[in-house]
Amino acid sequence: MMLDAEIKSQLEQYLQLMEGDVLLKVSAGDDDVSRDMLALVDQLAAMSSRIKLEKTTLQRTPSFSVNRIGEDTGVTFAGIPLGHEFTSLVLALLQVSGRAPKVEQKVLDQVKSIQGEYHFETYISLSCHNCPDVVQALNLMSIFNDSITHTMIDGAAFKEEVDRKQIMAVPTVFLNGEPFGGGRMTLEEILAKLGSGPDASELSDKEPFDVLVIGGGPAGASAAVYAARKGIRTGIVAERFGGQVMDTMGIENFISTKYTEGPKLVASIEEHVKEYDIDVMNLQRAKRLEKNDLVTVELESGAVLKSKTVILSTGARWRNVGVPGEAEFKNKGVAYCPHCDGPLFEGKHVAVIGGGNSGIEAAIDLAGIVKHVTVLEFMPELKADAVLQERLYSLPNVTVLKNVQTKEITGTDKVNGITYVDRETNEEHHIELQGVFVQIGLVPNTDWLGEDMERTRFGEIIVDKHGATNIPGVFAAGDCTDSAYKQIIISMGSGATAALGAFDYLIRN
Repeated sequence: MMLDAEIKSQLEQYLQLMEGDVLLKVSAGDDDVSRDMLALVDQLAAMSSRIKLEKTTLQRTPSFSVNRIGEDTGVTFAGIPLGHEFTSLVLALLQVSGRAPKVEQKVLDQVKSIQGEYHFETYISLSCHNCPDVVQALNLMSIFNDSITHTMIDGAAFKEEVDRKQIMAVPTVFLNGEPFGGGRMTLEEILAKLGSGPDASELSDKEPFDVLVIGGGPAGASAAVYAARKGIRTGIVAERFGGQVMDTMGIENFISTKYTEGPKLVASIEEHVKEYDIDVMNLQRAKRLEKNDLVTVELESGAVLKSKTVILSTGARWRNVGVPGEAEFKNKGVAYCPHCDGPLFEGKHVAVIGGGNSGIEAAIDLAGIVKHVTVLEFMPELKADAVLQERLYSLPNVTVLKNVQTKEITGTDKVNGITYVDRETNEEHHIELQGVFVQIGLVPNTDWLGEDMERTRFGEIIVDKHGATNIPGVFAAGDCTDSAYKQIIISMGSGATAALGAFDYLIRN
């Protein structure tokens, strides 16, 4: 396996930043993945005099560990960390060599203070854009704490292990041999899960804000930047910075940027927010809002924040089909992210529920990996753009069922089929399959708001042209509102509108 010229030149630049020597301990067999892995580590060693190689036997073959000379750091890659994991490899080399990570000192101190034995294993796919965050966080923890180790395992290279452990979604993390968590997790989220998160009383002691933004997606970030630029006291409360965009792969309609990916866009948004004096309170979920002289926001952690104005930008989440089997088999064949989990269904038969753009894009992507895709659409016609439908119908391994209603997702310990009703004849049909991808749109995250907040029958917050809600001093922006279209660029615009509306309200009151 030869690295292409572009990756090679990127690597050469990164490897110049190494500050000390690194030893790669390599465990290889005579299989294809081992051969490719050996080619990769040989190329790395040839590119930097700071990288040494040593053949050994590790717990898994093929794999290699990244160590300081004379000291095991506990960072291991089982498989070949390219694709979305390329950055994880680069960061591991740099950080093990002694280069400081881009992490706040207080977070690093939390990592160093963890006591006890922690052996983490993360199952990933190289096409998963949520996996690198988890891999990089756990690698960093291993590098800075001797009692922590972490192994990244590429599911495609260790199929038998993945099947034995019945892993059907990535990333999936095990701690000391037991399931620990799944899905995208930041370093702060992992630390909070291990019991070393922020204290509620710390938050409650904060002075009242001029503008408090709830939600850290494009709308919230845009609102916070616009508010902070007015020189007023601004805070953001976010369950996870970036929101839904973190789960979005290719973005081609963000004007001025021909192509980007969700996590990349979020990283640059976060960088922009950090340019300003904005108090970002991560891993916090709002549970109640009350308007008195000030607006009071109570968080699930028990903390209470006060502000003169509030901007709600809580976004939306994937809508569930709401049929028997969906909740029971979530991550056991029922999935919501085709990019992340698609590779685990290689050679299998899957269904996609939903005939809009996201459903048809998912079906097209999956058709390149799985044996067969069945698309189920409730309406008599697909709702996706014509160009996507044309591409879909050109694929030989796709069946489209229109005017059908999903009745049940069946299975024992994992999904084994789907039952649907033909809406014209009322006949019931069952298809045997191993995976179901749900792509039927979004539902706004507004169910925590009380009766006083005016919403549409879909739960969307009703706003006027200034982004104002029916509660004085409370504004809203983005996918949680009744805006006609849910797009990143529209959310950003509405965030700016809400911030300007809030500033105008503060001047007048």
